[in-house]
Amino acid sequence: MRIATWNVNSIRSRIDRVEAWLQRTDVDVLAIQETKATDAQFPFDRLAALGYEVAHHGLNHWNGVAIVSRVGLADVVPSFADAPSWGEPPVVEARALTATCGGIKVTSVYVPNGRALEDPHMAYKLQWLAALRAQAQHSVEAGETAAIMGDWNIAPQDEDVWSMEYYLDKSHVSAPERAAFQAVLDTGFVDVVRPHTSEPGTFTYWDYTRLSFQKRRGMRIDFILGSPAFADRVLGAAIDREERKGKGASDHAPVVVEIAD
Repeated sequence: MRIATWNVNSIRSRIDRVEAWLQRTDVDVLAIQETKATDAQFPFDRLAALGYEVAHHGLNHWNGVAIVSRVGLADVVPSFADAPSWGEPPVVEARALTATCGGIKVTSVYVPNGRALEDPHMAYKLQWLAALRAQAQHSVEAGETAAIMGDWNIAPQDEDVWSMEYYLDKSHVSAPERAAFQAVLDTGFVDVVRPHTSEPGTFTYWDYTRLSFQKRRGMRIDFILGSPAFADRVLGAAIDREERKGKGASDHAPVVVEIAD
């Protein structure tokens, strides 16, 4: 079974590429982030035509997460327990979605961007990650075969950014953010992709500006974390850097893991 995650940066702008990529890669389950669509705007029909069931959680033209599966889609739950709110008035944003696909509990996450080290959004991000950690802990204690995947907006290791000097005073690499990521790993979840993609300069995101992709100035911020029961089934993993190329590409590359049935 092939399971993948991809921040598409607007499903309506990227649906042609998503369709082509699914057909080319034979992926069974895809967790999508940053759909930037309401349910009424999401192209359910086009993915259904490819044989995929679709669950989507989107409230407006910001954020938005989805799971598409051709191996079953059940127990769909938007967000998660104790997720913090943001905005005025405060709302629980569309940043997480969980479903059972082929016996695997899949959670698509779009972790808040901290924006800047002293920004109130950073405190919100850390609160959000603390609530997610509690969900991870529950999955491990329950012995679930589970994967939490998506855009984490954190580069947990120095080699996950093209230049630590450039990012030292910026978000994504701060000690509190990295500690929050590590706290999820401390529950027993495992980064199942890194062992198969450990080459220097391996990234999943490149900004659209300043020729970042061409100059290899990227970040590794998209991850698939698996519970022990999930990690034991992993056969291999890859980051599809080629999908970042060409006209109309997302600024993120898909991340794919292959697991034993």
